[in-house]
Amino acid sequence: MLAKMQSRRWILAYLLVVLVSLHGGANGFYLPGTFMHTYTPNEVISAKVNSLTSIETELPFSYYSLPYCKPPEGVKKSAENLGEILMGDQIDNSPYQFRVNVNESVYLCTTDPLTKEQAELLKKRARDLYQVNMVLDNLPVMRFTEQNGVTIQWTGFPVGYNPMGSNEDYIINHLRFKVLVHQYQAQGDVVITSEDGVAMVESDRKSGFQIVGFEVVPCSVRRDPEAMSKLKMYDKVDSVKCPLELEKSQAIRENERITFTYDVEYVKSNIKWPSRWDAYLKMDGAKVHWFSIMNSMMVVFFLAGIVFVIFLRTVRRDLTRYEEMDKEAQAQMNEELSGWKLVVGDVFREPCCSKLLCVMVADGIQITGMAVVTIVFAALGFLSPASRGMLLTGMIILYLFLGIIAGYVGVRVWRTIKGTSEGWKSVAWLTSCFFPGIVFVILTVLNSILWGKKSTGALPISLFFTLLALWFCISVPLTLIGGLLGTRAASIEYPVRTNQIPREIPERKFPSWLLVLGAGTLPFGTLFIELFFILSSIWLGRFYYVFGFLFIVLFLLVIVCGEVSLVLTYMHLCVEDWKWWWKAFFASGSVAFYVFLYSINYLVFDLRSLSGPVSATLYLGYSLIMALAIMLSTGAIGFLLSFYFVHYLFSSVKID
Repeated sequence: MLAKMQSRRWILAYLLVVLVSLHGGANGFYLPGTFMHTYTPNEVISAKVNSLTSIETELPFSYYSLPYCKPPEGVKKSAENLGEILMGDQIDNSPYQFRVNVNESVYLCTTDPLTKEQAELLKKRARDLYQVNMVLDNLPVMRFTEQNGVTIQWTGFPVGYNPMGSNEDYIINHLRFKVLVHQYQAQGDVVITSEDGVAMVESDRKSGFQIVGFEVVPCSVRRDPEAMSKLKMYDKVDSVKCPLELEKSQAIRENERITFTYDVEYVKSNIKWPSRWDAYLKMDGAKVHWFSIMNSMMVVFFLAGIVFVIFLRTVRRDLTRYEEMDKEAQAQMNEELSGWKLVVGDVFREPCCSKLLCVMVADGIQITGMAVVTIVFAALGFLSPASRGMLLTGMIILYLFLGIIAGYVGVRVWRTIKGTSEGWKSVAWLTSCFFPGIVFVILTVLNSILWGKKSTGALPISLFFTLLALWFCISVPLTLIGGLLGTRAASIEYPVRTNQIPREIPERKFPSWLLVLGAGTLPFGTLFIELFFILSSIWLGRFYYVFGFLFIVLFLLVIVCGEVSLVLTYMHLCVEDWKWWWKAFFASGSVAFYVFLYSINYLVFDLRSLSGPVSATLYLGYSLIMALAIMLSTGAIGFLLSFYFVHYLFSSVKID
């Protein structure tokens, strides 16, 4: 008793230390600018620039890797959270400064003559469709283009372009900004949050302007470099319109000097500050999402009907008839057993690679818990897109702390299979290292490729050590604590004894794994439409914010996975196949195989602009991580429901 109390105190003390340490370091990854800010007229605000991105290469590069104008105070990086660094974001200050509610045309700088390397790099970035991502008051810059009479909305603007029929490449060197502002009238006390994250109440808050939109029209304008170089940064220049003639556009050539200028126009808007992200998060295709949900519900009802038949018309009928017999009739029936009743002495026989099964089920529950909590918080609006990288950061933190549940589940399943707690430490240790270890190896390979390309998507070595520290200082200890709790939980007893000699499984025409592999098509049918939108969000730079739909799809996916695994487990038992453990896991987990195939299909047919083996390798590497996580999650759900079904089935009838 004393030892148990001491272990509980040790666990509570460890959790307290972890929480305090996280609180102390929380501000290290804080990104300001996600709260309402009211500007006074003529107040100077600066735009920031993020990494250059392209849907052709998926390799982000630093903005200042190209010969752009630099701010007078020098390039300074903004604070970034864990998710931003992992996504390859690199937010720097820029020389673009705006005076609130002042329309003006401004000169920035004229570059030195371009070297051959600079000219070639600019041409390559322009031909690879690289976009400049600029941010003002935490709003990404937006541009609109007309294609076939349809207005298309984009975030960012191109580095340059190559007109059809021309051998020249042209750089975007003049930007026409439109800043939408909402005039704010202060009313009483206002609760605000400062840039260091401290909340306060201001009673004397002044009226002013709030930025609710940030648009740009990119232009290429050829100017006289000799005349422009005599100007100083932020001097006024004459406003120009975007020229349509190529002769008046700025070509990218060796020894060419390029002048950068910009216009800014302020337009009053009725859009209020809380609604300013609506233009970015507007997603077409709501009917498609509802179609996806209805399609999933049809699969759910179809499988629910099969489960209903199994339970009420088959299992319950057999059990009721058995219970109504006298002892002599039961003994005679035992001699005439058929189907699932024949494997009563082998159904709970230990499966092969039982430790690996426990580890995969535990990791699957950890991933499922992370996904559910993250999607619920996102659907409730706690993970705003204005807080870049917070979604990924939240997922990582949740995964770390859910290690305690993974350890508990893994060791509990291990105890059930083995009948003893011996060896639980190795199960808990493998649980904490299996999935993160695989992801770490894949990310290391991909990161070495990014390092070779000098991309900002490459993780700095310091972040590798940070992730390792989080892994070994939080996830591993919590998993071991969960395993310790699992050893002290009430054990799950098998309802029947296991024979010493295994029963021979009858031969079948077709291998059972074909049925298991085919079963994955049903869960895949519930999520493939939503999967398309998620892949488009990740690889085409679109915003995804329909987490309500995603939560419904996740809920239906869990139901379908459980039903599919349960039905296939029952089918295998009916043909006297008592090796159901792994088949129950992969019956629902095989959906990952189709997810990975769909990812390849998306690469071939929807990401046709993706160029080069490096980009394809990155895409396939990240898709493999996603498929592995889905396999573990869905497999764990299917296995646990199948286990409880088999336990209930054989505990309902006593067969000697």
